[in-house]
Amino acid sequence: MIGLSILSHPVVILLLVISFGLLLAIILLGYTVLSAMDIYREKIKNKYTSLCFAVIPVVEGIPDSIFYLLVTMIGVELLVILALLHTLRVLTGIKAKERVKKVRVSKKINWVEKLNQTKSLDAVTEAEADMGHDYDGIRELNNPTPPWWRWSFYFSIIFGIVYIWRFHISETAPLQLEELKIAEAEAAVKKEAYLKNAANNIDENNVKLLTEATDLETGKKLFVTNCAACHGPEAQGLVGPNLTDDYWLHGGKVPEIFKTIKYGVPEKGMKSWKDDFSPKQLAQLTSFIKSVHGSNPPNPKAQEGEKDGD
Repeated sequence: MIGLSILSHPVVILLLVISFGLLLAIILLGYTVLSAMDIYREKIKNKYTSLCFAVIPVVEGIPDSIFYLLVTMIGVELLVILALLHTLRVLTGIKAKERVKKVRVSKKINWVEKLNQTKSLDAVTEAEADMGHDYDGIRELNNPTPPWWRWSFYFSIIFGIVYIWRFHISETAPLQLEELKIAEAEAAVKKEAYLKNAANNIDENNVKLLTEATDLETGKKLFVTNCAACHGPEAQGLVGPNLTDDYWLHGGKVPEIFKTIKYGVPEKGMKSWKDDFSPKQLAQLTSFIKSVHGSNPPNPKAQEGEKDGD
């Protein structure tokens, strides 16, 4: 082990002995100073009752010269100890690092090394940056953290503070669950608008038969209000033809019925309903008419047109 071999060095042993000796002297001198301070505290209680300009010593019972001499000795010994510790550090560092004193060869530094401010660029700079820690052939170099990493770290701290304040303290911004609710509400509005537009895009080319009860109920209301006068309240036919049998004047398929209602038959007195009903309402009315097919209402009108089983 490197540590044990350093401690067995004679110079290191000598320095350690001197350090312990000086430490013992410091302890003794410190104890003396503390004792003198106790004497001073006892005597300072007996102050003069009148003012005088006599010179009072720094510590009662000890001449000033002796006091300053002891303090100076302590200071010098502390400096000596620090110097010895520094020397010991240098000696151990020399043995651990074994720096290579070579003339540094100028080397072109690429932009990555400039960006990272890398210190260890070659064998010489690596030896200078060596921290003296070697484990399994891996050395520790004194390369600082790249500036961009440090600034990113500082930015993350600032971002974290702002985030906590904004989302958890002041609550001026929505959290994830709140954002989800807002997004769902917006999606519902967009969906409703889409369905509304999709309903208004229905024509005779893409109309489908509606089977929902709400659509059929709406179609029935439209029929009773606007069509029953000509076709009867049960679509059995009056002025207009019977809409419950298998015979049709203008076709009985869903697109054909939708087209007949939309554009009307002016030559036979049936008006166009495209300006009165929306495309969705025309589809609902068409689906209702198809739903009453085969209902066999009382007093049906005689068959008209051609048979259409669809």
